[in-house]
Amino acid sequence: MSRQTASNDPTSMTGRALAPDLARGFMLLFIALANTVWYLWAVPSTGATMHPEPQSVLDTVAQFFTVLAVDMRSYPMFAFLFGYGMVQLLRRQEAAGASPQEVSALLRRRNLWLLVFGFLHCLLLWMGDILGAYGLAGLVLGWLFLRRRDTTVMVWGVVLMALMATLAVFSLLSLPFLAGVPVDDAFSMQDMAANVGESSLVAAAVGRISAWPLIVLGQGLLGLAVPAAILFGFWAARRRFLEEPGRHRRTLTRVAIVGITVGWLGGLPLALQQIGVLGLDPMQAQMLSMPHMFTGVFCGVGYVALIALVAHRIQEHGRTGGVVVTALSATGKRSLSAYLAQSVLCAPLLAAWGAGLAADMTSWTMFLFAIGVWLVTVVAAYALERAGRRGPAEVLLRRLAYRRATAAVTPSPGGDDLSPQEHTTP
Repeated sequence: MSRQTASNDPTSMTGRALAPDLARGFMLLFIALANTVWYLWAVPSTGATMHPEPQSVLDTVAQFFTVLAVDMRSYPMFAFLFGYGMVQLLRRQEAAGASPQEVSALLRRRNLWLLVFGFLHCLLLWMGDILGAYGLAGLVLGWLFLRRRDTTVMVWGVVLMALMATLAVFSLLSLPFLAGVPVDDAFSMQDMAANVGESSLVAAAVGRISAWPLIVLGQGLLGLAVPAAILFGFWAARRRFLEEPGRHRRTLTRVAIVGITVGWLGGLPLALQQIGVLGLDPMQAQMLSMPHMFTGVFCGVGYVALIALVAHRIQEHGRTGGVVVTALSATGKRSLSAYLAQSVLCAPLLAAWGAGLAADMTSWTMFLFAIGVWLVTVVAAYALERAGRRGPAEVLLRRLAYRRATAAVTPSPGGDDLSPQEHTTP
């Protein structure tokens, strides 16, 4: 790869790998579908998930699809791309002449600012913030593994997956012994979401901030799925799977088929339980969460591989993909802004402390609302792309992370989104 200089011009479709942008742009739809479920504050959830009991056939269809293909499948995908982007940033900066110490300091600042962004996001709008979790995971895993050997990175990723697999098997084996066992209500998902139904703006903010540390620590490190996906992202980025999908087509095809198949099969039990087919007791139903999360890592990485193959097919034939691909990749380039915009569009309209519109919504109408919110962000990102402007959140993070940069440490031409990219050169 040739040495690059910093540029303030937005990266073009040809100067930036299409696959990660296309993946993030599309999968932000899944983030919207997963998150808006938590805004259904006027109806009780079933306990195993935040979905309420379906009230109609349309509710049943929306819930089945969301649990099967979306819940605990989208955030591992973003974690994989986050880890992938850390390696890309490191590679570009070192190629530009930055020392390892300078690059490490840059990555630390960037991840620390993601923690700050996540805290403010939670304080003002949304307790289910993922930025803090990614920032924490980026700090810890970047320190421990970013410069370790490929074998070390892969072994630890497999170890984390093995731990999840062990917990998943234990959960399934314990099901017969949990019939009739009461659920411990000391702290639950419903408690975390209670702030959405709070009419007081201050009380809702206090509730969100109270839950935020648990979410950051639990999802960022203790949940194992995010750390494992980030490590796999490190490993894949060193082999340029997404920049050179044609060279890795066979591997990507296998990962897509196996990953999505395992993910959907693993999501099937909880999806069936949600729509009332299995009829498990509440405690038994909760034990399905660990197998669901474990298989979600497979599914998330499988989604990335599938979209990488689609991106390769588009570029292989010298196509731009038209307005749809351009708009989706534009959204992916501005994934941080698009992610935060979802909360701006949802929280004030749906929460009880705002307009409270969710009080009159059910699963299928919320499903449609989530699609609408995502489409608004796609249109906005496309408009910014046409105007040659980055997303506002990317601009801010860029300025904060690089504010002490030396001449060698230059802002990434791809911007600083949830998965920073480098220019790619033939």
